[in-house]
Amino acid sequence: MAEQRQEIEALRHLELRLLRCSLPSDHPLQPPPLLSHSSTCSHIYSLLNDVVTLIESGNYLQALSSLASQSLFANLKFVSSESESASRFYSDSLPECVDLFLNDSGSENSEPESVELKGYKALLVMTIGVSALLAFIQCNITGPVEKLPWMPLMALPTREDEIGDGDSMEWEAWAHKELMSAGSDLRGNFFNLQYIIFAKTLLMRTKDLLFEGSVTSIGGVRSISWWVARLLFSQQRLLDERSSFLFDLLQVFMRESLCNFGTLEKAKDYWGPKMLDEDALNILSMLNLEMGIMELYYGRVDASRLHFESAAETSKLHFSVSGALGFRTLHQVEPKAQLRLVAGTYGGDSSTSSMHKLNNVDDYLLQQPHENSEESDVLMMPRFVADERNSDSNEKEVQTRAIAASQLKAVHQAVILAHCLSIERSARGDELQKWEMAPYIEAIDSQRSSPYALRYFCNLLRIRWESTRSRTKQRALLMMEKLVQGIDDPSPGVSQRICCCFGVNIPTIPSSRKEFGDLLVSCGLIGEAVKVYEDLELWDNLIYCFQLLDKKVAAIELIKKRLSEKPFDPRLWCSLGDVTNDDAFYEKALEVSGSKSARALRSLARSAYNRNDYEKSKVLWESAMALNSLYPDGWFALGAACLKSRDVDKALDAFTRSVQLDPENGEAWNNIACLHMIKKKSKESFIAFKEALKLKRDSWQMWENYSSVAADIGNFSQALEAVQKVLDVTKKKRIDTELLERIMLEIERRASTSCFQSPMAISNSNYADLDNVHTNGNYVNESTSVEADSMRTRETEHLIQLLGKILRQIVQSGGSADVWRLYARWHKLRGDLAMCSEALLKQVRSYQGSDLWKDRDRFVKFADASLELCKVYQELALRNSSRRELFAAEMHLKNTIKQAESFSDTEEFGSLVGCLEQVQEALRAMPVRGA
Repeated sequence: MAEQRQEIEALRHLELRLLRCSLPSDHPLQPPPLLSHSSTCSHIYSLLNDVVTLIESGNYLQALSSLASQSLFANLKFVSSESESASRFYSDSLPECVDLFLNDSGSENSEPESVELKGYKALLVMTIGVSALLAFIQCNITGPVEKLPWMPLMALPTREDEIGDGDSMEWEAWAHKELMSAGSDLRGNFFNLQYIIFAKTLLMRTKDLLFEGSVTSIGGVRSISWWVARLLFSQQRLLDERSSFLFDLLQVFMRESLCNFGTLEKAKDYWGPKMLDEDALNILSMLNLEMGIMELYYGRVDASRLHFESAAETSKLHFSVSGALGFRTLHQVEPKAQLRLVAGTYGGDSSTSSMHKLNNVDDYLLQQPHENSEESDVLMMPRFVADERNSDSNEKEVQTRAIAASQLKAVHQAVILAHCLSIERSARGDELQKWEMAPYIEAIDSQRSSPYALRYFCNLLRIRWESTRSRTKQRALLMMEKLVQGIDDPSPGVSQRICCCFGVNIPTIPSSRKEFGDLLVSCGLIGEAVKVYEDLELWDNLIYCFQLLDKKVAAIELIKKRLSEKPFDPRLWCSLGDVTNDDAFYEKALEVSGSKSARALRSLARSAYNRNDYEKSKVLWESAMALNSLYPDGWFALGAACLKSRDVDKALDAFTRSVQLDPENGEAWNNIACLHMIKKKSKESFIAFKEALKLKRDSWQMWENYSSVAADIGNFSQALEAVQKVLDVTKKKRIDTELLERIMLEIERRASTSCFQSPMAISNSNYADLDNVHTNGNYVNESTSVEADSMRTRETEHLIQLLGKILRQIVQSGGSADVWRLYARWHKLRGDLAMCSEALLKQVRSYQGSDLWKDRDRFVKFADASLELCKVYQELALRNSSRRELFAAEMHLKNTIKQAESFSDTEEFGSLVGCLEQVQEALRAMPVRGA
């Protein structure tokens, strides 16, 4: 039992050493337990120890050619040099070799392998896979770039002659196509693509065998899930677009990793009691950081924020953005308010102490001139005015250190950069966003030492920030040029660059060079950018540059020349199709990619849509989204094609998927709302319109539709506010009188019910019925009813005020007859008959004109308005006991009847005559004053 325990501890020690190659650490591991020579695992332990030592020193190629690698691939059988041999090798031969190695128990008469030995074998396969992954990352992400054999197994001296060089181009082309099968083109020109496929095959096959249980080992070598997730995310960073296939896999493996090492207890339980708390906390913090970065890459901002907060809490880091007076430019005289990061670490001997200011640079740093500072009078970091008044007022359990005396740990710096990245991805890309990021960038710049990956990413964030300002753009260009050139520098070494490279979203080398090219274009250096894009094989950017230079023909010739060298590159065919607008080239791209080029399908779908072939466009968009569903513009375009082809349900599903991926797509929200309107689902439409209007507040069409659905669900207050917004946006040129009529009818209905009473009437009623309340025992029910009625009354009063405000604005700018009629009804509702008569008179006059006595429909409206006016005159006369209003009504009716003789056969004409008789009768019945 003691020997088995030692074997397990030694296995965990090797696994932890492999993981620590990519994690920050301030102290060495404790020495592993010594295995006796009689142990069955002693030989493979020695092989593993040598490989891990090589990986720790950054010698990944030597690790691939080590004795451990030779023992793993001793039974590997190579296929013959035929077409698609690479596919058969990576899908059949290599997995079979892993199966034989992990399940090989020796001869039939030998004893079965122990569980511990199987664990060592699984770790050996994982270690070889990790060495291939790290070699790929060195060549394509961290640098320095070295020339590696075109295939990982070429490093084996026993295999070099067997493999040969004849198939290198075909195998690399196959690897290129295999990576693109995730649903996107590659982001640039990458090298040694077979290394990541080789690593993926080894790691995934080992993980599958461990999951299936065909290979049993103590604890299952749990860190393999973390390494697989790192590999998949590295593959995602090679692609030009987010891949739904990789996202689903990442969710599985990252959750599994969090399940294995998500708490301090789980980590220490797996790695053993001898593991220091600091190592366990570092592992947990970096795991949360990597999970947060992956979530943020796929646009899941809330989930990423939770992981970043967990990483900060686990690493015992607390920070916040504060403000202080300082100097931002070289010649600034008066200090201005500047943002700065204030941070501290939880725990420690002191219960109360102050937080230190991360970007308050000490005297030593201020004395050191920053490189490239002469290119701008803007300081790289602000100089703050000394202020020590805050030193006594801080939180408990915060241990702080003066920045001049000590350093933040690498994991703390990684947490700060992760929060800075979160601001960049979650906030709008404006100038304010860059200034919100500034204190985080300056905090890392103020550190005297940082791991290469953290410093590289911090410099890149600074370049992105400073390139947006005219005063620092030249300095940003020089910094970017130096940053790109520094990738190939031999110092720092490979092992130093790998540290923390997974804990920050450090871009790939082609991506960094592309950013350099984009910066050159923004500075007007098109010729230099052309060289960068051509070297990276970024044909779309190259075409754009040639168009800026008015050299479209040169772009076509260059692409055709490269096609003669790489006829099976679908990106080239798509770029040629973009330049020539010829669908045949997109179809060729689809052919050479084996129908796996999502870009070619999308281009063909757009072309079909432009030709009004909506059915074909819909089918092509569905095929494209089946390859990669994490393309929000594709879902929107699919929805538009479905809408044109009258497939409402599928269009609604497509627009819904679009806003799930891009919640800030206002047009998609609007389309969702309109489709719900078509389906008579007003509640769903109302919700969608609210989201759309958060993003498209100046669209009067959206506000008008929103007002309509708000009225449909009975939310008349929101409907009136939307009508007010329409008036503001259109400067009172767009008026929906039908909606205002609906709202007026609702208000009149409410006013006619018993619940619409003045507060005094309600109060008197309560006092009158007080005795009845106590006698019948229903006091609670009646008081509740009174409160509800009172609330409804207040709501109705609010609606009346809103409607009056809107109508008043309309009539002040010259309203139509319908608006004057509504305005008259509103005044009548308020009990102001005098103003009601004035509004009705304006309505009557708006109908008058030379065409009135020739247009029957217009006369009908005029007659109705005249009858309403005369009725109000009669009410006024009765209320005021005045004959003046009756005389006005009589005169109006006589003139109207006299001129309307051509319409004497209409019902309205008869109504006018009858109204005149009523008015004259009222005049005879009303006594004359003074008589």
